[in-house]
Amino acid sequence: MRAPAFWWAEQAPAVARLLAPLGAIYGAITASRMRQVGQRAAVPVICIGNFTAGGAGKTQVALALGELLKGLGASPAFLSRGYGGSHQGAPHRVDPMRDIAALTGDEPLLLAQIAPTFVSADRVAGAAACEAAGAKVIILDDGLQNPSLAKQLSLAVVDGRRGVGNGLCIPAGPLRATLSAQWPAVDALIVIGAGTQGGALATQARQRGKAVFEASIEPDQVKAADLKGQRVFAFAGIGDPSKFYTTLRALGAQVVGTRDFDDHHAFSNEELTSLRKTAADLGARLVTTQKDLMRISDRNGIEAVPVTLVFAEPQVFASYVTDKIGL
Repeated sequence: MRAPAFWWAEQAPAVARLLAPLGAIYGAITASRMRQVGQRAAVPVICIGNFTAGGAGKTQVALALGELLKGLGASPAFLSRGYGGSHQGAPHRVDPMRDIAALTGDEPLLLAQIAPTFVSADRVAGAAACEAAGAKVIILDDGLQNPSLAKQLSLAVVDGRRGVGNGLCIPAGPLRATLSAQWPAVDALIVIGAGTQGGALATQARQRGKAVFEASIEPDQVKAADLKGQRVFAFAGIGDPSKFYTTLRALGAQVVGTRDFDDHHAFSNEELTSLRKTAADLGARLVTTQKDLMRISDRNGIEAVPVTLVFAEPQVFASYVTDKIGL
């Protein structure tokens, strides 16, 4: 689904206030679930989640953490529920060369390029599969609100510009439960990009004794140089497409048109044909995100912009993680 614009308004409009009672019920159910005690895995579990529905940059954090742990010889494995994919049943090890997003979801295909990745709705069974594959650390992609698997370290990721939007729970706002209910489950906050909302959350985190890390998402410099000054028609089916378009403009591309799709959208051949035609009519290159490209089988004429998460203080973050999980 595409998150409604009123979720991200700093003050809740009338429609959000009308939905607030439903949001309170949703948030209370989630909060009750989060208080349950999960089963402990044989190896440390690091959860990368967020307070809200919608993209905040979790996948980029997971990739950066995976690279960090690999560099330390920690043999990480990723565990995902495979949102947007059709796989059900026993845990499935993702093969990035053969699997498709319709089966596994788009994010696991990206994660599997870094380290062994398993898709499983049953997080406990998924953790066992990671352990059997030789993982010394499990990186749980999402799952902050899922109590089935105990976490040794939980990192909440927020977008500095959007924060938690209007501060209400689904469907009135983007929160999965009230912040007061979620803070106890979080060990540290990762704020991606600048913004007053992210700054306010960082202040709250520090007041609660939580560690705070700042980071930014940086485009690949080779691709950035290639697109600088070029006419670009951009499309995206992610939580916040505008963030991608802003990135393109910041690297100097001439964004002559955009088209938004729902998060995790499955692109049809007709849609791709239309996108290619629009780009051709505009005399522009057709550009999308890495995550979107994972959901496209025919990539002819479509370019993606690789991005990397960069921590403001990478050594401090690395020390924090290794201390928490005993490496």
